Amino acid sequence: MSSKPHTVLPWVIRRTRLPLLSLRCVDCRSESATTGEGRFRVNANGKLLDVWLLVRCVSCDRTRKLTVHERAPVRSFDPAKLDGYHTSDPELVASTLLDPLLARRNRFTVDWKGAWRLDIPSAWLDEAWPVQLEVVFEDPASVRPERLIAHGLGLSRNEVLRRIKCDIPLRRPTSAGFTFTVMAGD
Repeated sequence: MSSKPHTVLPWVIRRTRLPLLSLRCVDCRSESATTGEGRFRVNANGKLLDVWLLVRCVSCDRTRKLTVHERAPVRSFDPAKLDGYHTSDPELVASTLLDPLLARRNRFTVDWKGAWRLDIPSAWLDEAWPVQLEVVFEDPASVRPERLIAHGLGLSRNEVLRRIKCDIPLRRPTSAGFTFTVMAGD
């Protein structure tokens, strides 16, 4: 039996909903907020625009504004993007929410728990061992590879550490694609 895998099978991580935000509420001191349906608020002050992304506290339903643009000249906006802000385009809401600069500026982190799913090819166990798998992220969901692989293969995390050869550390969260090889069990 050859030690080199001959088959590369894709695993795809897809977003099922927008992630929650870890953001302290000023009213109830809860640590979770959601964008809900995702809405922007655009305010004009002369030739300057302010754009905010509205989020709601999960516990008390209080609305809070996350600053997207502050006192930006109207002419600096791409017309299509400005129209997206006015119509609260869902794709623009998602890309804005997942922007690391927005998170840093507004002091929140993104909580991906329960906001993604793993799509796996159905009949890959018939392949010859070892099998090489490639994980592809459609959105930058932060997951620990060891937990993801254990979930996808139905193995314990100790078994994963024993049977998996990977090009990245398995215990550190990642949001970038990676490849791993599953070795045959004993």
